[in-house]
Parts: sequence; C-alpha cells; structure tokens
Amino acid sequence: MNWFIKPRITKAFADAYPTYSIHITNMNYSILKNRFGFDSVSLRADDGTFLSTMGQFSVSGVSWTHLLWGRSLAFNDFANSVVDVHDIVIAFPQFQYKLNCESLHISMPDSEIVVNALELQPPVDDEQFFAQSKFRKTRYRLVIPQCRATGLSCLELLNGKNYRARAAQIYNASLSVLINKDKPVNSNSLSPRMPNVVLSSIKESIQIDSIRIMNGRLIYNERFGVGLEPAVLTFDSMQVSICGIDNHGNISDTAVICAQGMLMNTGAMSLRMSIPVASPEFSFRYSGFLSGMNLSEFNPFIEVAEHKRFKTGSLQSAVFDVQVISGSAKGNVRALYKDMKIISINSSTGSESGVGNTIVSFIANNMKLRTTNIPDKLDSMKIGEVKYMRKSDETFFEYAWFALRSGIGDVVGF
Repeated sequence: MNWFIKPRITKAFADAYPTYSIHITNMNYSILKNRFGFDSVSLRADDGTFLSTMGQFSVSGVSWTHLLWGRSLAFNDFANSVVDVHDIVIAFPQFQYKLNCESLHISMPDSEIVVNALELQPPVDDEQFFAQSKFRKTRYRLVIPQCRATGLSCLELLNGKNYRARAAQIYNASLSVLINKDKPVNSNSLSPRMPNVVLSSIKESIQIDSIRIMNGRLIYNERFGVGLEPAVLTFDSMQVSICGIDNHGNISDTAVICAQGMLMNTGAMSLRMSIPVASPEFSFRYSGFLSGMNLSEFNPFIEVAEHKRFKTGSLQSAVFDVQVISGSAKGNVRALYKDMKIISINSSTGSESGVGNTIVSFIANNMKLRTTNIPDKLDSMKIGEVKYMRKSDETFFEYAWFALRSGIGDVVGF
C-alpha cells in the first residue's frame, strides 16, 4: 500500500491542487471494510499561507477502480464514501489564527457532516496577539463543542463549486470578542468586512436553509490598557435561528436572524435582524426587547468603558428598532426606567471619593441626566433617537452596539 497506492493518491492530489503539497504516513487498507487508513496527513500551501496536520485519517466506501488503472479518481467515485479524521490542526499565519478540531465525520450516503470540539483562536495569548501591532485590533475566540450539518450536497461540496445544506445545528457554542482600545486606529488599514460583503464576494454558491444555535454564549469586551480588566457585556443561554442564507440569490433576498437570551445573566432579551446577504451594500435592520433588570448589572461594562457606576435604578423594559442604510443607522429606543443614580469613579482605582468625582456626579444626577423615564399622566416620556454613522475601523458587532448605544445615550442624557 505504501509503495503502490500512496504515491497515486499523492499524485492525484498534486494534479487537483498544484499549489499545495501533501504528506501521508503509514497507509493501511481493510479489504472487508473497503477502508483506507493513514496514521497522519499533513497539507501545506506552497506560499506558506496554509498549514494543516491531521492524526488518524480513514476513508471507506470509495470506488478505487480508476486509481488502480492509473487514472485520477472522479467525483462520483466518492458517492458512497465515509471520512473520519481526528486531531485536526489548521494554521492561518497571515491571519494570526489557528483552528483545532478533535474529530470530523463526513458521510456521503447520509449527506451529513459532524464536527466535535472545534476551536478557532490566535495561537498566542491576548498580550502577545495585541503586541504584534501598534494599532487597534479585535481578537475573536470561538469554541463549538459540536456542530452537525444535514441535507448536504456532498458531491458538490467535494467539487468545490456549491456549498448547500438543508440544516445546521450548533450546540453550546461560545464567542469571545476583545478590542484593545488602548491603541490608536490604523487610518490606512482596510475596513473590516461586513457579513454581507464577505458572503456576496464568495464566487462559490453558499445556500443553507436554516442554522440553529442552542445554548450559545457571546462575551463582548473592550480593553483600555495592558493587563487591565476589560469592560464586559455577556449574553448567555442564547437560542438562535438563522434562515435564508443564499449569497447568489436575488439582491433583495435577506437572511433573518432571531435570537433570545439573557443579558448579563439577568435581563431576558430578544433580537430580530434582517441582512440582505447578496447585496454588497452595508444595510440591515435589527430590533428587539429587553425585560426589566437592575441597572447596576451594567457596572462591569460602564465602570471600565465610561468610568461611571450605577448606584441605584431599575429598568422596567426597553424596546429598540434600528434601520441601517449604507452604514448610516437611524431608529429609536424606548426605555422605561426609574430612580437612576450614576456616579463618576476614578479611572485607575475605581474609587468614588474625591472632590472632582463628587462634583461631576452631582451635576450629572441633578442637572444633566434623565434619572427617570416613565410615562406620566400625559403619557410623555423621552424616546431616544438612534443616529450613528459607521467608522472605518468598526467590526459588525462594534457598529451594531455603538449605533444602539447612541439611542440609549439620547434617552439617558450621556
């Protein structure tokens, strides 16, 4: 096997992907199961932009007739194949990220892919990641314990022309986002690409009828100094459904995202977002609702990001609706709250003491801020105006949050 079949597999791969190289160790074959196995496989792009290693790798159910006669395998030869791969590591040096995956199972007969223990993150810690640039960066860390895609057009996927699936289920995923705001923005860098731009620019067709995320978690962080604790917003127990992904459909076709979860483990929040995925223009709409919660639950964020602290105050409910057209956000925020008292704190120590902090807090609570926003007998209350233009360095998460925050600030008086 190692001297007859393995060279043919290597040659077939080289013919199909001339800019990549493959290395296979210790090949074996089971006649009864029609299964080839490899102790390890490594792939490498000739330009060094892609590196991958895999542990045990097996392929069964392949029709090997063409290969035995010295010809290349055809896509139909894989129609009944099953692939199992373990201990996958993929490095993307130019993007400073690495992907790890415990196991991957692909079944052509079942039209199914199952991924276990997937992680995408930088290969170094946060300090090393941010130290590689003198400008502001965003670090992502994605963990997916299990993902299952069904109803796949597997042969089209193998051919690399179309990526179609009926459904995908993602279980217990978590995404951590960290921005180092202690560094300046690189005015000469390209703007982060938005989801619709990424999808519409892909030549291959991507069609997924539905994606469901069960029990997800999102952690949004802003850092303002090396080694300092970041400002934190968390969304837990997230149930998310995404429908209508088609990057080469009509320009008016939209992907609809519906999500529910707990904000800061306290307030129940729902969100609906519509994104025209085939349009190159950065336009979308999102709206949602937040239930009642104690305002002090936001202190882990505003103490660091704004150098302020909620002492008292309760939110009864909040509703928002934001329309984005070509990067310009407009909309409204209706927030019902009462007895809000906010104080200024020392940016270094977090202390509330000091004459300066006392004066600023007194002015804010008695002359500037709207401490209560409840309808009176005339049903009058402040409705916040969302008015925000995207900055060139903002990612999708940043932009959506800052646009919404502009409406919150208009209500409160920030």
